[in-house]
Amino acid sequence: MLKKLQKRQLSLIAGAGLCAFLAGAMVSAPEIGKSVGQWIKLSKSPPGKISEASKAKSVVLPLVSQLPQQRATKLEAIAKDSNSPDRNRARYLLASDLIESKEAKKALSLLEGLENDYPQLAPYVLLKQAQAQDLLGKDGNASDIRRKVLKQYPKQAATVKALYLIAQPDTQEAAIAQFPSHPLTWDIIRKRLDENPNQPKLQLILAKYTFDQPGIISVLDQLVSNSKDPTQVEAESSLKPEEWEIIGTAYWENNEFAKAAAAYAKAAKTPRNLYRTARGLQVRGQKEQAQAIYQQLIQQFPEATETGTALMRQAEMVQSSKDALPYLDQVIAKFPDKAGAALIEKAKILDNSDKKAAEAARQLLITKYANSEEAAEYRWKMALDKAKAKDYKAAWQWAEPITTSNPDSILAPRAGFWVGKWATLLGKQQEAKAAYEYAIAQYPYSYYAWRSAAILGLNVGNFNNVRSLNPEVASPQRPVPPAGSETFKELYLLGQDRDAWLQWQTEFVNKMQPTVAEQFTEGLMRLAQGENKIGIDKISKLEDRETPEEKAQYHTLKQQITYWQARYPFPYLNEVEKWSQQQKMNPLLVTAVMRQESQFQPKVKSTAGATGLMQVLPSTAKWIAPQIKMDSQKIDLENPSDNIMYGTWYLDHTHEQYQDNSLLAIASYNAGPGNVSKWLQTLPKDDPDEFVEAIPFDETKNYVRQVFGNYWNYLRLYNPEVSATVRKYSTAHPELPK
Repeated sequence: MLKKLQKRQLSLIAGAGLCAFLAGAMVSAPEIGKSVGQWIKLSKSPPGKISEASKAKSVVLPLVSQLPQQRATKLEAIAKDSNSPDRNRARYLLASDLIESKEAKKALSLLEGLENDYPQLAPYVLLKQAQAQDLLGKDGNASDIRRKVLKQYPKQAATVKALYLIAQPDTQEAAIAQFPSHPLTWDIIRKRLDENPNQPKLQLILAKYTFDQPGIISVLDQLVSNSKDPTQVEAESSLKPEEWEIIGTAYWENNEFAKAAAAYAKAAKTPRNLYRTARGLQVRGQKEQAQAIYQQLIQQFPEATETGTALMRQAEMVQSSKDALPYLDQVIAKFPDKAGAALIEKAKILDNSDKKAAEAARQLLITKYANSEEAAEYRWKMALDKAKAKDYKAAWQWAEPITTSNPDSILAPRAGFWVGKWATLLGKQQEAKAAYEYAIAQYPYSYYAWRSAAILGLNVGNFNNVRSLNPEVASPQRPVPPAGSETFKELYLLGQDRDAWLQWQTEFVNKMQPTVAEQFTEGLMRLAQGENKIGIDKISKLEDRETPEEKAQYHTLKQQITYWQARYPFPYLNEVEKWSQQQKMNPLLVTAVMRQESQFQPKVKSTAGATGLMQVLPSTAKWIAPQIKMDSQKIDLENPSDNIMYGTWYLDHTHEQYQDNSLLAIASYNAGPGNVSKWLQTLPKDDPDEFVEAIPFDETKNYVRQVFGNYWNYLRLYNPEVSATVRKYSTAHPELPK
């Protein structure tokens, strides 16, 4: 976040060391090329199905990202072309634009008969016709059309919109009975609960389908409270075990662990339910009760995955550290996926009593369980210790196995990159080059891939020149979602976000345990709704899938550029380009800061009051306002354009302080100029990578790596020149030097 600006200017330390540091790295990259383009990975698909291949042929879908007034003329021409395969799309999109601008008659002329020509969206065409009739004041015609939807499309999600707008008791009952997962149904239910909160069946529908929506906790609390009241008609016994599991899961997903435990205690005794009951009790401080439930889980389900975690939790709660050893030994013997964590804990305990046994535990960790995250962490710790002692050969030897044994570890790209740095210090330039090429090929999404590319002199920018580069970028088209009906996909690709959302939510009934495809699609829809943080989180958390099948599905998905573009979306592109151009600031660097600061949430506030996309403090904005001839009384930091204006100006200011060195500027944006001033006096300045690793604030160290990692991902995903360069390295399959 932006820290309050200190008025005292920072005096930079002169000397050869600082000059080398400000230079960025071994080789300075030339200016990034400015050619722009789109690239789409084509794939074969059954006839009639929407695919990336069929999408690529569309002349309408590329227009979706444009404003209605920008695309109107092109859509009109396509809509009049009877030979165009996209004619129906053009008619629908143009009619939708006209309805938004209240031009109902023109819209109706385009929509007439379209329900027959465009079967994928037939009920939605009728709903558009009804909406246009409403605008013309012809309520009777609108009602007749909506009833036509009910008659002709009774089982389609669009019907709920007709049921909702007709707004009669029988239609509302039909919505609740047939479409409980539809958001308009939720609205009907909420209104009924406002009138009478003692309706557990309705509350259970919300618990099952809206557990991730605002206000759900109060609904759950009311449901549980009513179930305990003997005067209520619906007594506790009327809630079935499977319904208590729904309640428990809804609480759990909202981090209400104690309440979840109470609900799970009334659910079926499955491994997951027992574990969550015990964990909730543990979080609540009811240690003895938690231990009893953990023990029940261990005895009844000795082979369950949750049992391994339960044994680890039991080891946490024993009075004496030595009493934890039997639990840890059980984990090591029976649960190989958790053995690494158990061995580390065992070694820590034995360090105080039996050094030889502790060392044996660690040796077992890096041999038998070498592919565990704990083995990677131990190897990395040893590598850093050796590097600190300037034994770079040993550091190299400790780090290198991480990249092969733990390729999915967060430490793997870091280890691969530093093998190159240590090889350089040993005078092995060819081995260093091979290590950097390996980092780009194997970990193209990583901050360390960017550092490797910069050191190799590739056209990617560096700490000393990245702010002044101006790589042109192309907004991508929306990807074809991997889950959902053809109707939903068509609505989504046409940018009909409200209807796409309603359609998707109706179809997405597996919310509590979604498939990989469903979770990615849900992330796409959240992004389309402007819920950027939730969307990015859902897409990013796909990497946490645990079963072999899900891991394989995620691995396939992450090979596609559409996955990474969804993980690194580009909202507010017009505003970023406008204010970046004014400050002569690299727009991708501005976007990188924005993603890290707020994940593109325009109204988010920190505990310190920093606000909006670039997390600008009101006090900083007031200090900036007179310098850019703005009225400080009219500052609106929740307005995206204003926030980016102030944030970009301040980012430019931090660059001016540090002779356009983006490393120092970004560190200052997070930690403030006072701290950066201290670090320049105490930390190594000859090598920027050494400087980053030595930053004493973990928050700022991670912030620097994450911001430049963001920058790199936007560059490799949205600039075709860099994208082609990365692909070249990826297809070469280099090996890390031994």
